[in-house]
Amino acid sequence: MSEILLSSDMEYNYQSIAKKTLVIIVSILFFLFSIELLGLSLAEMAGPFTDSISVVTANPFIGLFIGLLSTALLQSSSTTTSIAVAAVASGAISLQNAIPIVLGANVGTTITSTIISMSYISKQKEFRRAVAAGTSHDFFNILTVLLLFPLEVNYRFLEKISASISSSMHVAGRSSLSNSGSYGFTSLFETSTEWLVTNLGPIISLLLGVVLIFSCIKLISKWLYKILIGQTKDRFEKAVFRNKWRAFSWGLVITSVAQSSSLTTSLIVPLVATGKVKVKKAFQFILGANIGTTITALIAAVFQSEAAISLALVHLLFNLFGVIVFFLIPYLSKIPVYLAKKMGRVTVKVRLVGFAYIFIAFFLLPFTLIYFSKNSEKKIDSAEVTSGD
Repeated sequence: MSEILLSSDMEYNYQSIAKKTLVIIVSILFFLFSIELLGLSLAEMAGPFTDSISVVTANPFIGLFIGLLSTALLQSSSTTTSIAVAAVASGAISLQNAIPIVLGANVGTTITSTIISMSYISKQKEFRRAVAAGTSHDFFNILTVLLLFPLEVNYRFLEKISASISSSMHVAGRSSLSNSGSYGFTSLFETSTEWLVTNLGPIISLLLGVVLIFSCIKLISKWLYKILIGQTKDRFEKAVFRNKWRAFSWGLVITSVAQSSSLTTSLIVPLVATGKVKVKKAFQFILGANIGTTITALIAAVFQSEAAISLALVHLLFNLFGVIVFFLIPYLSKIPVYLAKKMGRVTVKVRLVGFAYIFIAFFLLPFTLIYFSKNSEKKIDSAEVTSGD
């Protein structure tokens, strides 16, 4: 009798996994479809709209804070970077202008784990540890931006390296990539995307593409979480955090598959808050997650133009350089953890600090800087026109 029950349970588990896998595959196909739809919609809107995008994103600081603010609102860097990839593929934004958006998205995605840490506010010790775990992700990305953003603005080194790599890559048996647009897989969606853009119009199609991208990423994350973590959640910390390389590797692998660093880093906050995992070990896992999250942009770009692939590679290179600095260099690796622990201690003493930090860093500061940067550019343009007259 027990053998019959066991075999029926195994059969049910196999069917359940097969069902979840099918949902994930369909979601990935819809994700690729939405990228194609978004790119075609942007291409159809060429003209004043794309010109205005180019003008706005020409200022790298505005691009950086647009990426930060939009990701903070969506709570998904994968969505922001995928939209940026589609925009570059369509020619709506240049590679140079899109890079700051991707860098900003890396900072904006950290808001999820920080918000989750606020849920422990009623318990002093747990709250301190939770804030430290959540903000360690913040400080890593903020410090990496402070390190690499000035170099990119002045020397465009991420752009040059990524362009060099993408130009030498081979996709779908081709000897080199072409800037002519998408190929291979995306031809499967060509008829349907063209029909949608023609009948719905480019603006409605653009909005539909954004909604589909966001929904697909969330759906993939949800179902992969159930497959990978759901049944082994209690043993998760024992399997993952034995040493720093294991923690880093698990962070990379789980996030690569789940396509959401917000999801995987949010798993860490409760473990640190309850004392099951140290902040240092959690930070090592988060570093792996930052590499793993770049897979979404790579998937979005793989059938697109050379410039789009270059942007996806910039996302990877940014996180890779950050990991090299703050994981492999012993003294520097202590800085984000130290700042995170300090934030935890300060927030426990003054609870309002945590909420003020989220509001100012992720919403008020980016919005204010975008607003004043646009106004200052208008004044410069009007001054130039006046002097020209």
